[in-house]
Amino acid sequence: MHPPSLSRRELLRLTSCGFGYLAMAGLAGAAGADLTPRPPKLTARAKRVIFLCMSGGPAQLDTFEYKPQVGSKPHPGSVTEFKQRGQSGAWVSELMPHTARHADKLCVLNAMYCDTGNHAQSFLQLHTGDRLRPCPSLGSWVTYGLGSENYNLPGFISLNTAKPSVYASACLPPIFEGTPIGTNGEDMTKATISNISGEHLPAEVKRQQLDFIQAMNKGHLAQHDDPRLEGVIQTMELGFRMQSAAPELLDLSRESKATLERYCVGKSYDVGTCKPSDFGRQCLLARRFAEAGVRFIEVNHGSWDQHTDHRRDLAANCQATDAPVAALLDDLNLRGLLEDTLVVWGGEFGRPGLTPGDGKDQTGHSHRAFTFWLAGGGVKAGYTHGRTNDTGAECVAGKVHFRDLHATILHLLGLDHERLAFTQGGRSIRLTGVQGGSVVKEILA
Repeated sequence: MHPPSLSRRELLRLTSCGFGYLAMAGLAGAAGADLTPRPPKLTARAKRVIFLCMSGGPAQLDTFEYKPQVGSKPHPGSVTEFKQRGQSGAWVSELMPHTARHADKLCVLNAMYCDTGNHAQSFLQLHTGDRLRPCPSLGSWVTYGLGSENYNLPGFISLNTAKPSVYASACLPPIFEGTPIGTNGEDMTKATISNISGEHLPAEVKRQQLDFIQAMNKGHLAQHDDPRLEGVIQTMELGFRMQSAAPELLDLSRESKATLERYCVGKSYDVGTCKPSDFGRQCLLARRFAEAGVRFIEVNHGSWDQHTDHRRDLAANCQATDAPVAALLDDLNLRGLLEDTLVVWGGEFGRPGLTPGDGKDQTGHSHRAFTFWLAGGGVKAGYTHGRTNDTGAECVAGKVHFRDLHATILHLLGLDHERLAFTQGGRSIRLTGVQGGSVVKEILA
């Protein structure tokens, strides 16, 4: 009395001698909707990325771009606060003495720019390439293209962030979404991966429990061709495997006292309006996840949104991040990981010179010119690229947009930004979008 209900998958399998089903299976395989390691299409210089995200907009004129003439009074960008470092002679502020030791490893981009000076939109564009719509994040694109090097860990981990949009997979299969650990400003000693514990049951019982649930999921999937359900099945399997691997990586008790001190683990700086953040723990975890084969690790430090009391708050942020970043670069270099790990430092935009006001140091937003730096992973070491005008407000040479940065990061990983795409609703979606980007060949080693 009732016609049979056939899913799209079942219909294709039963008709046309199965050729339609084979075609769909081929397309699914081509998409690589799992974390199986995949060889890069191009020659790769890097295998993984550690993104040191400085949320709020670090002031380039007070950190890595020397403009002593800018500002109405002496400030951290004055001639007495900058020095040329290493054999490269790169200018680095005295606020970052530990990072300055690595000047000859850094590739400084002094002519970065983006589309807007609005925090939320620019932060989204930095992570996804689009400032208005939800799109896959950079980390999701990387794992979509390359998979993961560790069967028991996610390919993309986001530490200490409260913005799910920046680690979301959006239209990509859910397995490529970033796994968040901690939230903005949280005590990282308490941070963990949600819902992977389960000491209430023995491992073999949990396996049986999951097998039973997955059998029901797969039965439901056979009747309803839904990619989201396929993603749930995959992520549940990954979650089970992570129960044995992730807790050990999050446990720093086996690290030496000297290592913990170098990373300033446990030191939570809280000065002025800056939020306390155990940034050193994040950097040490990033090193451990990189060693374990995680493809993309994002480390976050907020509170760079400094409009008043700029000098005080900037000094606090530099104090909290400088030594851990240097320790991370030290360890990556000593362990032979820096050569194929691309480290990226920067925020959603920068800040111009100081302006007078009510006796306090004031500064605004600068999205037409700001600074990033990269290290390792196939970029030139001890190299400064790009130039701004006399006030540091506009790029005049070597301009690099977020889209160009994204294209370059993918290129160093062996991925072609023009070919790494996902089709949704008949539309091809790419990280660098319709406007595209260009690989910054001048910074390639």
